[in-house]
Amino acid sequence: MAGKAARLAASEGGAGTRIDQSAFIRVMPGDCPACRAVHDLAPPHECRFVRGVHCLCDGEDMTVELKNLVGAEWVTASGEHHEIINPADGTEVVARLAYSSAEDVRRAVDAAAQAFPAWRATPVVRRCRILFHIKELLEERMDELAGMIVAENGKTFVEAQGDVRRGVEVVEFAAGGPHLCKGEYIEDIAGRVDGYIYREPLGVVAGACPFNFPAMVPMWMFPMAVAMGNTFVLKPSEKCPRTAAAVAEIFLEGGLPEGVLNIVNGGRETFEALITAEEVRAVSFVGSTAAAENVWSLATSHHKRAQTLGGAKNYLIVMDDADRESTIKGIIGSSFGCAGERCMASSVLVTVGDAEEIIDEVIEAARALRLGNGMDADSDMGPLISAAHKKRAEDYIRIGIDEGAQLVLDGRGATVKGLEGGFWLGPTIFDRVRPDMKIARDEIFAPVLSIMRAQDLNEAINLANMSPYGNGASIFTGSGGAAREFRNRIECGMLGINAGVPAPMAFFGFGGHKISLIGDLRVQGTDAVEFYTQKKSVIERWFGMGKTGSTWGR
Repeated sequence: MAGKAARLAASEGGAGTRIDQSAFIRVMPGDCPACRAVHDLAPPHECRFVRGVHCLCDGEDMTVELKNLVGAEWVTASGEHHEIINPADGTEVVARLAYSSAEDVRRAVDAAAQAFPAWRATPVVRRCRILFHIKELLEERMDELAGMIVAENGKTFVEAQGDVRRGVEVVEFAAGGPHLCKGEYIEDIAGRVDGYIYREPLGVVAGACPFNFPAMVPMWMFPMAVAMGNTFVLKPSEKCPRTAAAVAEIFLEGGLPEGVLNIVNGGRETFEALITAEEVRAVSFVGSTAAAENVWSLATSHHKRAQTLGGAKNYLIVMDDADRESTIKGIIGSSFGCAGERCMASSVLVTVGDAEEIIDEVIEAARALRLGNGMDADSDMGPLISAAHKKRAEDYIRIGIDEGAQLVLDGRGATVKGLEGGFWLGPTIFDRVRPDMKIARDEIFAPVLSIMRAQDLNEAINLANMSPYGNGASIFTGSGGAAREFRNRIECGMLGINAGVPAPMAFFGFGGHKISLIGDLRVQGTDAVEFYTQKKSVIERWFGMGKTGSTWGR
């Protein structure tokens, strides 16, 4: 038991981190909070549970065995087995799962199809009352879910809390479904003729998610879908699937009927089987642009709706009248938060005129960021998701050097004491980057910032608009005129004015322009209502007075 506890302490932040030694609870079978609903447990046992990161039961390491959710049952998939590794140490197995075969996918789709008629017939008010209760449960367990995110994704605990919070906000928005799905009615569009439009759900819909936001991105999708009366089959990221399983279990506990939400674990082949399933009417996807294009092509060739969000290369422009302190803080948070593994990260900084004077301060602020396990309160930045992703980022750094950019801060070789096997890459900054360089064009998805310099705002906007991506962009300035010109001319879907991460709230659509959005409709907001419903237009006419003697029929 002592060895296990020592490893737990290390996973919680290393030497010196205090862990609540009273966090031992007596649990009944199936009630272990770290393993709930994903594998069977033996008789009542003693469990120490620390923010969802680990579970020590009767002195044994109880690694979570993730299963598919089919109807109300958690069932083991039939494909190859894979391990989910804690990226902070590179060795701890957080969870194990089997990939789903086409037959596994078929069972989940069948469960969703069987549940659809009853769920569609459930009044929207009742559906949304269930969602509101689920929202309360999610808030109660926010720290538990955040701890799971830290363990499988690596981001800091505060970032993980934000991940959960933004997902809960979508559930909260979806709970307003009775208002969101209202139709339109016009009386007497012609003599004795009324006309109206109403919305109805599509049926079975599906979605697949990236690794970088294990709670938020899944909840971009299925809460809105089920609020509108659909049933859902989710394929979480194969790199971070544990959080999604825990969220699904909370939805079941909150009263969502069996079969309304289902989960299949797996990779590309699993999702392709889901897309091509006959009963699936629509597909949501968030990932790289190349993957989004493939999903769009496959879905539309099978006559499905597709909502596909791709990659990003976000520019952040700094004018010489910007507030210095808040600008530097905004740059650091945007470029290096979540280790740069987010589609809203600002990966290109463009200084205008004398604003270049802040570059040295940006470099020093980035250098001061502390890498560490996300459960350590002193950590500013966690690891990258995997060894392969770390190598990819380091390859881009070598490319930048070869292209002639000035490497002014090198994050390679970074390590954390006691966690030397983790997938660490410190903040990295290139100066004097040209727009034709590969590091300026490609999405690196890591804490790598490129700096360009412009003489005026016109040049800065033109540099940003050269990118084939159009996800997000920001400007820091004290000038309303500069902000307005930026807003009108920049070719991006989400804009920040004195805000480094311009991610819209749940009641607005989230999505970009150009190759950052494949298709027409975004996630969140009223776009989600449009995507997950179809409209029927009715022209209604009645003849004669009828038994009531009403004059309306004459």
